[in-house]
Amino acid sequence: MNKINKQMIIGEVLNIDRGVVPILMQAGMHCLGCPSSQMESIEDACLVHGIDADELVEKLYRFQVENINIKFDKLK
Repeated sequence: MNKINKQMIIGEVLNIDRGVVPILMQAGMHCLGCPSSQMESIEDACLVHGIDADELVEKLYRFQVENINIKFDKLK
C-alpha cells in the first residue's frame, strides 16, 4: 500500500483510490478534474486553498486504512 502523503500529486492520489474524491471535495478542492490538479501536490493545493495539509492527509490516510480493512474483512 502506498501511504498517501502531502508530497503526492493529486492525480496520483486519485489513481490510487477514487474513493477519496468526497474527502477532497469536502475540503474545498472542487476542481479535481482540472489539468493543474493532475500536476499539483496535495501540499501545494492545500496552500492555495488555505487548508491544513497535515489534517487533510490524515483524513485521506484514515480513509485508505479503513478501505483496506473493509476489503480485507470481505476476504475472510
